[in-house]
Amino acid sequence: MKLLFVVTLLWREALCGSPSVQIGGLFPRGADQEYSAFRVGMVQFGMTDFRLTPHIDNLEVANSFAVTNCFCSQFSRGVYAIFGFYDKKSVNTITSFCETLHVSFITPSFPAEGMNQFVLQMRPDIKGPLVSLVEYYKWEKFAYLYDSDRGLSTLQVILDTAAEKKWVVTAINVGNLKDERKDEAYRSLFQDLEIRKERRIILDCEQDKVKDIMEQVITIGRHVKGYHYIIANLGFVDGDLSKIQYGGANVSGFQIVDFDDPVVAKFDQRWEALEEKEYPGADARIRYTSALTYDAVNVMTEAFRFLHKQRIDMSRRGNSGDCLANPAVPWAQGVEIERALKQVRVDGLTGNIQFDQYGKRINYSVTVMELKNNGPVKIGYWNEVDKMVVTKSDFYPNDTSGMENKTVIVSTILEAPYVMLKKNSELFQDNDRYEGYCVDLAAEIAKHCGIRYQLKIVGDGKYGARDAETKIWNGMVGELVYGKADIAVAPLTITLVREEVIDFSKPFMSLGISIMIKKPQKSKPGVFSFLDPLAYEIWMCIVFAYIGVSVVLFLVSRFSPYEWTLEEPEDGALPLTTESTNEFGIFNSLWFSLGAFMRQGCDISPRSLSGRIVGGVWWFFTLIIISSYTANLAAFLTVERMVSPIESAEDLAKQTDIAYGTLDSGSTKEFFRRSKIALFDKMWQYMKSAEPSVFVKKTSEGVLRVRKSKGKYAYLLESTMNEYIEQRKPCDTMKVGGNLDSKGYGIATPKGSPLRVPINLVVLKLNEQGTLDKMKNKWWYDKGECGFKDSTNKEKTSALSLSNVAGVFYILVGGLGLAMMVALVEFCYKSRAEAKKMKVAANTLSSPQNTGNYTHTLSSPQHAPNFNLLSPSHQPNYATYKEGYNVYGIESVKI
Repeated sequence: MKLLFVVTLLWREALCGSPSVQIGGLFPRGADQEYSAFRVGMVQFGMTDFRLTPHIDNLEVANSFAVTNCFCSQFSRGVYAIFGFYDKKSVNTITSFCETLHVSFITPSFPAEGMNQFVLQMRPDIKGPLVSLVEYYKWEKFAYLYDSDRGLSTLQVILDTAAEKKWVVTAINVGNLKDERKDEAYRSLFQDLEIRKERRIILDCEQDKVKDIMEQVITIGRHVKGYHYIIANLGFVDGDLSKIQYGGANVSGFQIVDFDDPVVAKFDQRWEALEEKEYPGADARIRYTSALTYDAVNVMTEAFRFLHKQRIDMSRRGNSGDCLANPAVPWAQGVEIERALKQVRVDGLTGNIQFDQYGKRINYSVTVMELKNNGPVKIGYWNEVDKMVVTKSDFYPNDTSGMENKTVIVSTILEAPYVMLKKNSELFQDNDRYEGYCVDLAAEIAKHCGIRYQLKIVGDGKYGARDAETKIWNGMVGELVYGKADIAVAPLTITLVREEVIDFSKPFMSLGISIMIKKPQKSKPGVFSFLDPLAYEIWMCIVFAYIGVSVVLFLVSRFSPYEWTLEEPEDGALPLTTESTNEFGIFNSLWFSLGAFMRQGCDISPRSLSGRIVGGVWWFFTLIIISSYTANLAAFLTVERMVSPIESAEDLAKQTDIAYGTLDSGSTKEFFRRSKIALFDKMWQYMKSAEPSVFVKKTSEGVLRVRKSKGKYAYLLESTMNEYIEQRKPCDTMKVGGNLDSKGYGIATPKGSPLRVPINLVVLKLNEQGTLDKMKNKWWYDKGECGFKDSTNKEKTSALSLSNVAGVFYILVGGLGLAMMVALVEFCYKSRAEAKKMKVAANTLSSPQNTGNYTHTLSSPQHAPNFNLLSPSHQPNYATYKEGYNVYGIESVKI
């Protein structure tokens, strides 16, 4: 404020009564900082005995009509010299007026071609420094991108030198690109250069166009190691180089303003003290075009002060104020002013200022710059006498020198268990607000590397991917690429596309893509779960085999004579019948087969060879079946099984009922997008066309979608995160199948960062000491909420409960009830049959006919006694009676 007050006093004093010289000013629209520098120069170089009075016009310098109008307007006001800018379209108009009217034109614009007596070029020629730098780098093949609005003189020199030295130069004009499609055109241009293997490029453009080009270079990843750019203007530090600083590409250029020079440093202090509202553009470091403007005011002041001291008459007479007079009348004193301007020799912000007879700068020096990890660095200088002089060629090796006093920005992402906010995080500040695996890892790295750091959560919440259309990197990768962070400590997957733009350390964790689904409900054993060890089809086959064996046994017993035997009477009594009996009736055959199947045996056995063959094969069959059943029975009764609808990626790919997706802007999505494997490509085609979208913005969103989808959504994510979530309440997710690939998490740094090697060593050391494993166990399993997961036993074994064997009890109770019912039926049937037979026998004995026969038989002496009291027709059929009785298992008789 004090400086501003002093400057204001000087300006007011300069306006009071001192001789003034009218000066014209032509400024293009948007040149605010240049105009501010012009005003500061007017105040700075104004004296009490002499001052310059400016007349300013703002115009479009590309419009020749506007330039003509303003130039004539300035000339008619009686200006003695004009300061201003021009471009390719208006340079001929201005030089023509100057030559005709003998009006000196001082400009910081690009040097005009030809010999222009009344034009003073404040900007030094860059042809010499550029050719010398190409020779220093020993380029033999490169691309030359130029802006035709700046003229073709530099291009002509490059081509002439290329012809002499046998260089291969690809010259491309980037000055005619339309603004609305320039970004796309730049990307297409560099893609074509990549096809041609052109990785050495000269950018002969103004700073604003260089900025646009470099932004597109960054978006398509052409700012990495292997690329080299030379910016062919005199304001190397004027542009924002932070985005390309850590990319790894070599960037060189020239600087006309040496900020280490005491004269420049003193001016810089004054410049920073100016208020931006009063002097637009004063909030930023002065650009080289503004410095040239400031120096131009100094040159004009010195020239007119010299003329003033020499008392040379500079009055304007006659029609000398009409620039369009016919014929044109040149200003008589114009030559004197032109000579005075060219004779000026001063030291300004741009170094030594001196002109030759054609108004071009001579005896100037240009600083040669290179972009390093810590910013622009001087590597030498160029002048007309010594040409290219290199003072330093190797800077800042890959160590942490210079990092001790710097707070390193560590980019990370909120992702449990890697980085999480503490429950009472509002009570803490900075790094103490966070906890997790990566928080501990960052602390270990800082401790071993001896650096200070600050955790910074990535703004967009993404890991980092390059947009397919704009080619712009987002997430943590973007923060490293564009210089917003120094390190990224996060679950950041090492991939090829990321490695092209940033550097990774050795992996601190290995993993792979896995499948997360909602954990299916455990299936409790049913009432008849004892039937589960064998399939339904096997049970049906056993039933048919049982019936078939019984029928075959019955038939072979019928046909085989060895199964027929005579019934033996009891206690030596005479046999009641001479008929043979067979023990294997149909019911006994069924009973024999059932007893063998139940491993209980039976009180009858086959006697014939054929019957024994049938029994033997049946016993062998039941041995295998019962053994297999018993072996599986325990597992089916004691294990609570979870039936998963998906077991692998193949299961996912061949169905459409269960949707599946990945994290958007992540390595998992990139894996499927780039995969050439048919299975993964099929899955990618489904995911990118699925409606609604199956991609999620955050892992937490994907997990929530799995939990709420009732088994209709599967989430593809890194196995480490899958295992962690599986150990967290409500314990309703599970990992299925194996990993789809193998990869690792690494700590990322910008290309060429001095922290890369120390971080690598720290990661290797922590891995060998087992610290990384301890940290993983701490955050995955020690803090687990679902119990320890045994990887060898995927199913939980528990003691049998009543529900496991309830069906057996039901069958037992049902069998006992059935037996009681059958016994009751048998009793009723037998009682009725006995009562019926006794009634028939009683009726037979009491009938008169039977009594008469009995008497007659006894009274007849000539006949032997007949013990058949009853006639054959009324004699009870004992065989039939026994047979009916033996059906229920008492004796074996013929049926």
